[in-house]
Amino acid sequence: MEVVVQIQVLRGFSVACSLIVASAVLLVPGALTAQEGLKIYISADMEGVVGTVTDEQLGPSGFEYERARRWMTEEVNAAIRGARAAGATEIVVSDSHGNGQNLLLDELPEDITVIRSWPRPLAMMAGIDETFDGAIFIGYHASTDNSEGVRAHTMSSARLTSVKLNGAPVPETGINAAIAGHFGVPVIMLSGDDVIANEATALLGDVETAVVKQAYGFHSAETLMPAAAYRLIEETAARAVRRIEEFEPWDLGGPIELEVSLKHYRPVEVLGYLEIVERIDSHTIRYRGPDIIAVSDFLTFLLNYDSNATP
Repeated sequence: MEVVVQIQVLRGFSVACSLIVASAVLLVPGALTAQEGLKIYISADMEGVVGTVTDEQLGPSGFEYERARRWMTEEVNAAIRGARAAGATEIVVSDSHGNGQNLLLDELPEDITVIRSWPRPLAMMAGIDETFDGAIFIGYHASTDNSEGVRAHTMSSARLTSVKLNGAPVPETGINAAIAGHFGVPVIMLSGDDVIANEATALLGDVETAVVKQAYGFHSAETLMPAAAYRLIEETAARAVRRIEEFEPWDLGGPIELEVSLKHYRPVEVLGYLEIVERIDSHTIRYRGPDIIAVSDFLTFLLNYDSNATP
């Protein structure tokens, strides 16, 4: 009888210990290795990709563009692998650099979709909506208002010198995070140089960042080797998706005031004829939109309208 009682006590102790351990696992952040059925949006630019520093990597006329396209594609692949390892099951990728036709489709997974070319609604965030659980930015760069950063610019390095939302300078990261936030989608990760990583965390908080190069100047950097960058991005993406419940959408609400400074006088003069546009000075206009979607549409018009466009 005494032996039976001891066995029952030991069994009770074992069950109690199991319950305590299970509770502890549930309470430790990141203890669960993966979540289920997550939908992730990836917006991919190129200036922040490993190895890219000048036009020689960033456009079809550059001697190293084809190689850089592969770097960009493999960084996206690394983000996809990491996201999937942590529970992502559906992924949409936006090719958001230059002509919007940079990613090598034959080298991407067959079960994703890719958004290509321009113009398109919501620009670099085309296709995002409230069904997504998180957004990842790959190959991003610092803003045109920043004196540092490889190829620092916002929307157009050739035409714009400053972009502000509600009076504060923003990188493309900010505009795109606000678009995602409008739909209740948080930005969970970003890759690029050290300058945009600092801009992103200052703006969005504790977002995961993968720094693949240290900026020395507008056209110079100390860069990781591609394989090391891919490994870093994969690890960071997995960590970000595992933490996905910790991130909050960056929702600016509305109305939103947009200020844009352009390099040349005449576009500013002509835009001033529109009743919805206020010309602040010789190079700067102001537009007030009800929300970030209207602001994004205005920027798309600003950067794409051409009365001589065909067909």
